Amino acid sequence: MSSNNQPASRKKLVIIGNGMVGHHCVEQLIERGALERFSIHVFGEEHQRAYDRVHLSEYISGRDAESLAMSDAELYATEGVHLHLGMAVLDIDRSRREIVTSQGRHPYDQLILATGSYPFVPPITGAEGNSRLVYRTLDDLDGIRIAAADARRGVVVGGGLLGLEAANALKSLGLEAHVVEFAPRLMPVQLDDAGGAALRARIEELGVGVHLGCATEEIVPGEDFRYRMNFKDGDHLETDLIVFSAGIRPQDALGRSAGLELGPRGGIAIDNDYRTSDPVIYAIGECAAWNGTCFGLVAPGYSMARNLALQLAEQPHESFAGADMSTKLKLLGVDVGSIGDAHGSTEGARSYRFIDEANASYRRLVVSADGKKALGAVLVGDNSYYDTLLQYVQNAIDLPADPTGLILPRGEGTPALGADALPDTATICSCHNVSKGAICCSVDAGCVDLGELKATTRAATGCGGCSALLKQVFEHELSARGVAVDKSLCEHFAHTRQELYALVRVEGITRFEDLLARHGRGHTGCDICKPAVGSILASCWNQPITDPLLIPLQDTNDTFMANMQKNGTYSVVPRVAGGEITPDKLIAMGAVAKKYDLYTKITGGQRIDLFGAQLHQLPDIWAELIAAGFETGHAYGKSLRTVKSCVGSTWCRYGVQDSVGMAIALEDRYKGLRAPHKIKFGVSGCTRECAEAQSKDIGVIATESGWNLYVAGNGGMRPRHAELFATDLDDATLIRYIDRFLMLYVRTADRLQRTSVWRESLEGGLDYLKEVIIADSLGLAAELEAQMQTLIDRYQCEWANALEDPEKLKRFRTFVNDTRGDPDIHFVKERGQNRPVGASELHLIPVTEETL
Repeated sequence: MSSNNQPASRKKLVIIGNGMVGHHCVEQLIERGALERFSIHVFGEEHQRAYDRVHLSEYISGRDAESLAMSDAELYATEGVHLHLGMAVLDIDRSRREIVTSQGRHPYDQLILATGSYPFVPPITGAEGNSRLVYRTLDDLDGIRIAAADARRGVVVGGGLLGLEAANALKSLGLEAHVVEFAPRLMPVQLDDAGGAALRARIEELGVGVHLGCATEEIVPGEDFRYRMNFKDGDHLETDLIVFSAGIRPQDALGRSAGLELGPRGGIAIDNDYRTSDPVIYAIGECAAWNGTCFGLVAPGYSMARNLALQLAEQPHESFAGADMSTKLKLLGVDVGSIGDAHGSTEGARSYRFIDEANASYRRLVVSADGKKALGAVLVGDNSYYDTLLQYVQNAIDLPADPTGLILPRGEGTPALGADALPDTATICSCHNVSKGAICCSVDAGCVDLGELKATTRAATGCGGCSALLKQVFEHELSARGVAVDKSLCEHFAHTRQELYALVRVEGITRFEDLLARHGRGHTGCDICKPAVGSILASCWNQPITDPLLIPLQDTNDTFMANMQKNGTYSVVPRVAGGEITPDKLIAMGAVAKKYDLYTKITGGQRIDLFGAQLHQLPDIWAELIAAGFETGHAYGKSLRTVKSCVGSTWCRYGVQDSVGMAIALEDRYKGLRAPHKIKFGVSGCTRECAEAQSKDIGVIATESGWNLYVAGNGGMRPRHAELFATDLDDATLIRYIDRFLMLYVRTADRLQRTSVWRESLEGGLDYLKEVIIADSLGLAAELEAQMQTLIDRYQCEWANALEDPEKLKRFRTFVNDTRGDPDIHFVKERGQNRPVGASELHLIPVTEETL
């Protein structure tokens, strides 16, 4: 791509490398007006224009190359910009100021090297072909996908950031994935020993094998798999393919051959203004070595590109002074964060640690010798602490009197670092170097829309990790200037969920169309407001979700009253109240699973899930289950899911109350309750807490005198311990308090807000809740209880309701004009049961008329 007819007076600026940093440099040069001085030629070795390597793994899961592109093709059609793809630069002739490619020579007046890095593959005997794959480019990922097509197991050599990304890619391709790491822990650069152990536990729980302290000596043919990796300690591991992700090295070959000065550990040496030892040649990004250090993250590369562009455009710029290598990631679905001096190597540094072995979570806060400043942090399992800790470290903000509150589970007394506490120099977006001061300037200039702010400052458009903090600072600055912050549910309703709930209740609205006509705008609604209003209508009036008026408002799971799985089939989850089930019901469920060949799994919520049902089978399956005495378990809805229990005093010698009986009573009472988010209960028969009640939205623990009530806990990605709310309650009082708590939550929580997040957002915290629910300070207790009783009285099993109505059953068809199932859904047997065919196993499916 090129544009001709350039003015002869322009100098020629050549950029070697069209990766993320090279591309950002082009964008900045155009934005800063550098095209008035330069004609820019960009050379990229790959055939694709610059793409987002930060989200490279999404290419494996279905994104195409074009969707990963860093910009539209039109950028490189800008007058004065020439892009040469698939053209490797072979040499730099410094004496003639020319670069040499396979297609000839190109002169330059100024040259920028943005060649990035390459994956290091250790010299191991036998590493070749599919035992020497790497994970760096789109072409590399295509090679991995092809190799995985006839593979069962894959191994990644390297347990760092990219290694774990590669393991996730192998897992998503349907392979049994393993990680082999030479160091004694995963992510040895970013994490300490305890953090590495927590990450290992999390990753092994996901089914990925982890092998630490293993040095591969040779790769030979395997017996059960294609290759065998022999380790130095005498152990071995067999696999069908091997991906090397054992670190990166600066791509400095051009600089080396041109005689440029290199860093002591490689990389092209640069000064504070990005110049190499040749004054007309610059280097930026991973190929550059500043003070002997190469920086392997996007943010430092972007900073170099931005300031070099300013310098070449003869505008004020900042000299390079190093970079913060803090990073926040999600690896294999696990939150990992590393900030500042994560290893506590600063002289006199001290550390606070929070270790939760049950949930494989770990947090470490490193502080100065005097305990006044934060120096670094390590997070595994929950990155919700990251933004606050990063600001403490980056801006040298004085720590609170008790710094442990910054890493302990959220609760009363957790110190908050509000937007007002950040100085104007605080960096909000490190990718694009956007400070709090820049956000304030945008607000002062009249920006009142978050999307507009992102467009003008580019904040949160890089890795996206700063999005939450950006929103917090933006809304704070708007409020500080007296500008009302728009908290509309969506474009169709200029109201919060709480306001819509009140309107529905007060005005007796039972239809979405009526609510939209009276209090909204537009004619159809959207994917945000329709499910939210559907949930509100169900919460207010307990209309069955199968009601024709509600069906159009629901997502797929609610529409078909089943959870869609990865292969397009559905799971069937009958209610097993309190986890108690009779032998006859157990046999009946087994008979249904056997008849329809469903995968069967006992869940952590003490019920049985049946997987693999096709859409047209759901009514038949549920008809048999209901005939056997079951009813829907609401696993598909934002509603009560389960009430987990231990066996309690009925069987256990430590039990002091009948926890099973209470669990069944609670589940029968609240089943079908629709809420802003899913709700889980736990009931333990003694303080040994076998039902894990303190990790639930509602937790009940037996005492000698009654029941202790805990509220607002949850497991999941951000675990939170429930808080003790009331003690030694009798049965009736316990149920009254739960009624009031749940109805207050349903009435006032935001859309998709868990009880834990709702509780944290309440002014006054737990004390406020106690005043409202126990002391009835607002005079709402009777109203809340009556509303709950109305919902209980109107309960219907949604599946039983649907089976009685032929019109409702018409939607349970894969094809409108055919009652058969989907011929493209296939299974293989594993451990005696069906499981979905993985992407790498499609070749195993026999070709028949059904599959053509």
